Amino acid sequence: MSTLNDEFPQIEGLRYLNHAAVSPWPRRASDAVIGFAQQNITIGARDYPQWLAVEARLRDRLTRLLNAPTPADIALVKNTSEALSFVAFGLDWQPGDQIVISDEEFPSNRVVWEALQPQGVEVIQVSLKGKDPEGDLLAACGPNVRLLAISAVQYASGLRLDLPRLGEGCEQRGVLLCIDAIQQLGALPFDVQQYRCAFAMADGHKWLLGPEGLGVFYCRSDLRGQLKLHEYGWHMLEHAGDYDRSDWQPASSARRFECGSPNLLGAMALDASLSLLEEVGMVAVGTALAERIDHVQHELSAMPGVALLSPADPARRAGILTFSIDGMDNPTLFHHLKQEQIVCALRGGGVRLSPHFYTRPEVIEQSLAVIHHLLAK
Repeated sequence: MSTLNDEFPQIEGLRYLNHAAVSPWPRRASDAVIGFAQQNITIGARDYPQWLAVEARLRDRLTRLLNAPTPADIALVKNTSEALSFVAFGLDWQPGDQIVISDEEFPSNRVVWEALQPQGVEVIQVSLKGKDPEGDLLAACGPNVRLLAISAVQYASGLRLDLPRLGEGCEQRGVLLCIDAIQQLGALPFDVQQYRCAFAMADGHKWLLGPEGLGVFYCRSDLRGQLKLHEYGWHMLEHAGDYDRSDWQPASSARRFECGSPNLLGAMALDASLSLLEEVGMVAVGTALAERIDHVQHELSAMPGVALLSPADPARRAGILTFSIDGMDNPTLFHHLKQEQIVCALRGGGVRLSPHFYTRPEVIEQSLAVIHHLLAK
């Protein structure tokens, strides 16, 4: 644990429970960025090939993290929204085509599909509040549905879906499965092959402990050529380094979605952050996070006046727990917690707590004590 404390030297008194929004970096990510900045001011890009080697290593780490078949299936993108847009405006839609989403999606995974309505594409929103959300989603996949776009974990309620079941059901129906993985990747193990998904995407700044501005896009190999490209540049070409070549074609790999110069600054940080997750191991990360969430859920459920808005079933949770207090409006609750340096978020009709695997027990106990004190007022 001392090693993790060294990696996360957060200021005294800070109770950081907001990894579902933006995570603190581990020390090694900061060190990587400082080292990269030092190189830039002392030798410039003299060692650029070494920078590209770090980017290649990052792509390899992401391949393992998602259990993608090869690094060729992985594109480095600016954010989740960009990757979702590659899918939404890359597929060849026909009037009357339908897309199924849930009614709890973060705007990124709703607006991008609704933007297709001028092409005659209909978006069907399905409630996840029934006893069988996967069954309800699949039941909505009629003959005109071409794609099911769903978050692995809902950002507000924290509901985690049965992705293998959805993948199997979509495959049986000839429906493409697109997973917004941002609230699971880095929190729990993730497996694009087990989920049989067509596409998956996530930002690096939440559970992956990296910076904003760099994310991952998995595109199944048989679908890469079916996505129409709307961005072109030197980097996405098959022969990207041959600047004098007059004929060109998009790269056969997922690099075809990376039109211009790479975000090497972001790559330095994210590669370092992922090295920590790899050292700990995603099974161990998921277990440690589950222990923390289970404990918080148990303690809050025992407090009179606390209403839990997240699933009680551990199999339905990842790293998010949302709650409210009877008789106290949520902005007031949020303000009180913020005053006590509890970093959290207003989401889903309550206050959202999201620790990570490294969160120290005393941080959780102090936060629970603050909530208990508010109830006693």
